[in-house]
Amino acid sequence: MLAWILEYADMAPGFLIGGVPKNFGVSARMGETPFFVVEADEYDTAFFDKRSKFVHYRPRTLVLNNLEFDHADIFADLAAIQTQFHHLVRTVPAEGLIIYPRADNNLAAVIDQGCWTPLATTGKDGQWLANLQVKDGSQFDVLLDGEKAGEVAWDQSGDHSVANALVAVAAARHVGVATDIACRALSEFAGVKRRMECLGEVGGVRVYDDFAHHPTAIATTLQGLRKKVGTEKIIAVIEPRSNTMKLGIHKQNLATATDDADQVLWFQPSELDWSLSDIVASGRASAQVIDNIDELITSTLAATKTDCHVVIMSNGGFGGFHHRFLDALADGRQTQVKKV
Repeated sequence: MLAWILEYADMAPGFLIGGVPKNFGVSARMGETPFFVVEADEYDTAFFDKRSKFVHYRPRTLVLNNLEFDHADIFADLAAIQTQFHHLVRTVPAEGLIIYPRADNNLAAVIDQGCWTPLATTGKDGQWLANLQVKDGSQFDVLLDGEKAGEVAWDQSGDHSVANALVAVAAARHVGVATDIACRALSEFAGVKRRMECLGEVGGVRVYDDFAHHPTAIATTLQGLRKKVGTEKIIAVIEPRSNTMKLGIHKQNLATATDDADQVLWFQPSELDWSLSDIVASGRASAQVIDNIDELITSTLAATKTDCHVVIMSNGGFGGFHHRFLDALADGRQTQVKKV
């Protein structure tokens, strides 16, 4: 979002993004100006350098989106990740800016460890707020210190997308982009591939590809879609593939993460040494666990109906499930996939 705002404002930024923004069609470029946007995370730099990657970037403007325990193959606990975030905070110069959602207690604890850089806060009790005009967040006013500074009307869904918009607007303002211009840019933001990307529609069944692989991401993605589609049926097809998922760190939160779906089909990978069946049955949504991709396709086809949304969640290739399912859906209904 931030890279697109700067591009819209004729600032020709370079960027390095962990996805492919549709407004650009590429995940990285050098740019034509000193402005460079990096999407960074706390994963280790290399096998010989266990510091988080982001401590090497030394930003002038730093956005901290959220902080939860993840990457259990690298970090022993949440405190270990907070230490790395604190190191990152210490790299931002005194004339820089750190932007974060005030309501995130894990980030607040990092700031409390020591911060000598100006702060900007977003969300509840923050300086930057969103006044939603439509319940699914597809239209909202951006407020700065209680005053309307711009408005956004877009196709993105979910409260997490609105939260991301606020920090992007705040970061853009720090480098000279007026808030109303940033909001106009976001109104033309086309999204990112594999972030609730609609792959197509067949006979009233919409199929989405989403990168969610953490219970919080699964929950917020499904909540956003539920607000957008109302009572229409939502089917979630999920592959627990990340290292943290495989270790079972978040398994107790998986069932409730899917509460906004009507039906969930879980894929049990062979390398997962704990049973999904023991965990997911306690959720509100009807759940089924399958360990074979072909059977998973068949079961998902059987669950679909007109005015239905199938969200495929994985941070990997999922054995080609996405397009195999879409092709099977088109064949079964003797029609073609409609691009949306």
